[in-house]
Amino acid sequence: MTRLSTFLAAATVCAGIAAAPAAAAPAWAPAASATVTPGVQTFTAGSQCTANFVFTDASGGVYLGQAAHCAGTGEATDTNGCEAKSLPLGTAVTVRGASRPGTLVYSSWLTMQGRGERDDDTCQYNDFALVKLDRADHGRVNPSIPHWGGPTAPSSSGTRLLDTVYSYGNSSLRGGLKLLSPKRGVSLGANGGGWNHPVYTLTPGIPGDSGSAFLDRSGRALGVLSTLSIAPVPLSNGVSDVTRAVRYANANGGVAVTLATGTERFRANALPLGVRLGLLDL
Repeated sequence: MTRLSTFLAAATVCAGIAAAPAAAAPAWAPAASATVTPGVQTFTAGSQCTANFVFTDASGGVYLGQAAHCAGTGEATDTNGCEAKSLPLGTAVTVRGASRPGTLVYSSWLTMQGRGERDDDTCQYNDFALVKLDRADHGRVNPSIPHWGGPTAPSSSGTRLLDTVYSYGNSSLRGGLKLLSPKRGVSLGANGGGWNHPVYTLTPGIPGDSGSAFLDRSGRALGVLSTLSIAPVPLSNGVSDVTRAVRYANANGGVAVTLATGTERFRANALPLGVRLGLLDL
């Protein structure tokens, strides 16, 4: 497996949520005019990734999720978060569409290493981070997934073989072409003790799509795009289970966040092109 963040200098391949006390939902910007949403590009020390979901805390803080490996400093093949190196908390993260940088305030990698996590599946597949947005940008945020709408709620049941899944990638390697950003595909079930959901989408996630949100067939928040697999299932992607990841963060990471649901209804049939290829839609 390889991680899916992309370094702009070399375009290198690297790529139930626990309840927490919550303040009243912020007054989100309209989805049509919001500039900070799931699917925006994030830049951490030159590594470009894609934000997944929006989260809030009890004091009115607003966060974007991204993959922990987006702040990684090792090789693309460093997939074990209990061993891989990372930039520290407090690192500035540039968020496309925001007026000020956000701040890396949680990393599953750093947390697992700090507490001496020993579970192999957790170490391998817990790939989640939180970027806290500057309050000056709260009025620019909407939690709806571009194109698809939702999320409608956290997923509590994961996916089964051939369940439909949805995502929205935003790799800089596409040069701004949005036609292939919305993705629809199928789940290959779950492995890693439920931490990982292998998926096939058309097209597959590429470097820079790393961290993208995945929705299940009902529009619930399923996971975070983490890896590109070469074997045993070539060109499939690994999706870290976001319900487990946020539960872990809330229990161990010094944060307490809840998923923000989308203001736009989930549209399962909002396909960019009416071309059908077997089980997948382009």
